[in-house]
Amino acid sequence: MRRQVEVHGSAVLAVAGGVAWLVGSAALPGGPGTVVLALGLAVTVWLTVRANRAGSLGRGPRIDGQRRRRVVYLVAVGVGLVVLGSTLLRAGGQGELTVPLAAAVSGALLLPLASLLDRRGLLAVGGGLLLLGAGGAVLALNSAGRTEPQGLVGFLGGVLLWLAAAQQAGLVGELRDRIRR
Repeated sequence: MRRQVEVHGSAVLAVAGGVAWLVGSAALPGGPGTVVLALGLAVTVWLTVRANRAGSLGRGPRIDGQRRRRVVYLVAVGVGLVVLGSTLLRAGGQGELTVPLAAAVSGALLLPLASLLDRRGLLAVGGGLLLLGAGGAVLALNSAGRTEPQGLVGFLGGVLLWLAAAQQAGLVGELRDRIRR
């Protein structure tokens, strides 16, 4: 018997934001980095739970098998590009560019994913991640070490992905409704 696991898009964005936050918090020293990491994990878990609840209420679109295969293919290509690129950058002595590269590749892959998933909001997120990757690369090339570009790209990328997850899960509309009351 074959069972499929259904993952909601906003939950994926929340987890991706948590991973980006993890990368950003790794740039901080031990004590503060642990506290910031714990805060980011709490936000990630909360957003993931809310996203799954929103998806079970029918807010998330279902995609067919062919689109699902294309999504998996794009994700696999993205992971491969990031792994290969970071390996080549580290071998060439430019390891501080790995986090901006990952942000830029993720942003570039969100652009075709936006049309596949019929989510226009992903275009803005993808463009933001592309700009963040470019800015992080400039910062990495103009600074000594990995702390500034890794922290900046990680934290800002995490917040951007969390905001997109909150919007897709309907939390922004919920907040708007609460404010209007």
